[in-house]
Amino acid sequence: MANKRTDISLKSRFITDTAPLIGILAVITVIATFILYPKLIISKPSYEIGEVADRDIKAPRDLLIEDKEATRKKQEQAADAVLTVYDNDKSLADSLAEKIRQAFSLPRAVYEANAQVAERSEPPVQMDAVENRILELKPEFEDKLGIAVNKGAYQILQREHFSSEIPARIIQILAKILDNGIVGNKELLLREAGKGIILKTVGSQIERKIQDFRHFYGLDQAKSMVRTTGETLLKDLDYSLSNLIVDFTQRLIRPNITLNRSETQRRQEKAQASIKPTLYKIKKGEMILREGERVTPTHMLKLEALKNQSGKNELLKKGMGTALIILALLTITYFIHLKYQSELLLYQNKNLCFIGFVVILILLILQLSVSLTQVLAPQAPFAISEESIYYSIPIAAGAMTLCQFLGYSIAFPFAIVMGLLTAMAFENSYGFCLYFLLNGVVGAYWCRSCKESKGFIQAGAKLGALNMVLATVVSIYMADFSGIKLFWDWTFAFAGGVIAGIITAGVIPLIEMAFGYRTNSTLLELANLDKPLLRRLMLEAPGTYHHSVIVGSMVEAAASEIGANPVLAKVCGYYHDIGKLKNPLYFIENQKDGKNIHNKLAPSMSCLILISHIKNGVELARQKKLGNEIIDAIRQHHGTTLITYFYEKAKRQKKEACINIDNFRYPGPKPQTRETALVMLADVVEAASRSLEHPTPSRIQGLVQQLINKLFSDNQLDECPLTLADLHKIAKSFNKILNGIYHHRVEYPEPKSEKLTPEQPRGKNGDSDRQPPEPIPTINGSNTESSPSSLKRLGQS
Repeated sequence: MANKRTDISLKSRFITDTAPLIGILAVITVIATFILYPKLIISKPSYEIGEVADRDIKAPRDLLIEDKEATRKKQEQAADAVLTVYDNDKSLADSLAEKIRQAFSLPRAVYEANAQVAERSEPPVQMDAVENRILELKPEFEDKLGIAVNKGAYQILQREHFSSEIPARIIQILAKILDNGIVGNKELLLREAGKGIILKTVGSQIERKIQDFRHFYGLDQAKSMVRTTGETLLKDLDYSLSNLIVDFTQRLIRPNITLNRSETQRRQEKAQASIKPTLYKIKKGEMILREGERVTPTHMLKLEALKNQSGKNELLKKGMGTALIILALLTITYFIHLKYQSELLLYQNKNLCFIGFVVILILLILQLSVSLTQVLAPQAPFAISEESIYYSIPIAAGAMTLCQFLGYSIAFPFAIVMGLLTAMAFENSYGFCLYFLLNGVVGAYWCRSCKESKGFIQAGAKLGALNMVLATVVSIYMADFSGIKLFWDWTFAFAGGVIAGIITAGVIPLIEMAFGYRTNSTLLELANLDKPLLRRLMLEAPGTYHHSVIVGSMVEAAASEIGANPVLAKVCGYYHDIGKLKNPLYFIENQKDGKNIHNKLAPSMSCLILISHIKNGVELARQKKLGNEIIDAIRQHHGTTLITYFYEKAKRQKKEACINIDNFRYPGPKPQTRETALVMLADVVEAASRSLEHPTPSRIQGLVQQLINKLFSDNQLDECPLTLADLHKIAKSFNKILNGIYHHRVEYPEPKSEKLTPEQPRGKNGDSDRQPPEPIPTINGSNTESSPSSLKRLGQS
């Protein structure tokens, strides 16, 4: 038993506490995001070339696919168009000339030094010593010159004393040949014929395009041109010296035009990189791979593009953005509107869980409908566009269902939020956002007062007609309203309204069982006086039954006057005292023969017995699953009022200092809703009206005013949303009902000749069963109006 009470306590705390609010909003946001973007948790199967596809794959959006082969060919063409770069080293002639001069200057300096000694009339150095010194310089000479010199050639140079004329002739021939240009591999150069090359000067940024390069010498050709050129320049020299100069020149000559492979490759890579990929477009909805087809390289190319362009990173970014938008919508809607709605606040967390459930359910229906449409629309025997079928999605069922349980003030912002969320599923389509937003708002409005399944179907039919108008407006806005398409738009739009009504009618009983809500149709069933619990009340506690029926009638009429729920108020009035079934004879209205059991009990015990009917009623209501609204009415219909009779009795029996007034108060809480407050007022007024002697309209009005003033002054109505204007309307309604019950009856005249026998006691109006009630103090209007907390002229026209 203790565990059960703990479970009930935890459940009640979750339903009413505000702490879980953030968690509820976060859970709704996460689940809604995954529904809108299922690919975040469900990955598509990957295929290999040669495998057979197990399902159709369509492009979810326009895709750009790179034709890698075409791109490669363009890159190759761009690379081929790049001109080969050759370096032209114009400084080569100067560097070779410098080497030649330095080489010849070494041995010549020896000869010149010996000649200077001779000119100074000093004894000259022996020639053998000079020649030996010249021979010693041969390795250094070869090193400086860069070529090997045989003995015979060296002797010729010795004979000429390494004359400066020799290097001058060599340099002259080299300069002339190099000035024409020498290429290392002319055969390779000639392959560029017709295309040209880029000739870049080494050590500078100067470059020029060369189309005709046949005049360039190859290395062998350059060596042969040395002899030809030397014939003219060396004709005045002897043969041996001429041959030596030619030989030296041929061996010293180097190519001054060389291929720059690295620069050429760099330019080719740059040209390739400048080529943009060759793309072709796959339209949204185009079939990429059909079920049963064997996967080809072309399919793989498209699938790879689909994977890359719908990659995890992009999808994750979209999912995070969607989650933030949903969270912002829910949070702003709650703090700006829902937070101040009395229908939501009483069981805030429970109601938010219910709203979240409806959001998730509608989004699931949306995604399932979209997926089925994309699969079935291409296979339809008629040419039906997917957009036409989308009009039949019953998004309005969510707002219509919510309106039945939480009222239109909650369903209205819900319809707006669902319209915005639906637009996300259709890639932010303004047309579909407008369509689903308006049909949700109007659908909820039309099913506000529906009590039977037929009413929901009728509301769905009216909504279908509205959908046809909205579909036409959206089609015109999108400039897509051909005749046949408009026909299908109307057909599916009307079907969408009817389906929404059918879903609402079918899902309401399931939600009632799952969340413990009560709709007007269910409340009407509970209001049937043939219900077992009410029949038991009639048989076991007839006084309480009669009192409850009158209270039900009073609160129903008053609820209609102030705009509360009259059906809920009436049912709460019928069941508010079912706790008296446990000990019916302890309550004055069920006692017989004028015997009052409380005369033999202590006031504190009597008080506990009276208070226990609240607890007993709550337990019985839970056992019979009457619903939270009725349980609240049972628990709150006495508020924290004082049981005055037994409190005063206790004060008379004991000293006043020993009495704790809180022990003689009902535990509460005070009424939280208008319907529960009406039950409190009607319960007090109806019970007190029975003790009125001669209940004239003025006495009834004074009684109603006094009792409402008393409850108002006792702050019992502080926590419910009743206004002073509402209290005025309630008093007028109570006056009307009670005047109808206690209206004056006509006295029927008795025949003068007829005399009463002892078996016929005289009763007023000929009614022998009525016994006069105990008189209560006369209600003085001046006394009630003189109270500072009273409401003057309450219930008067």
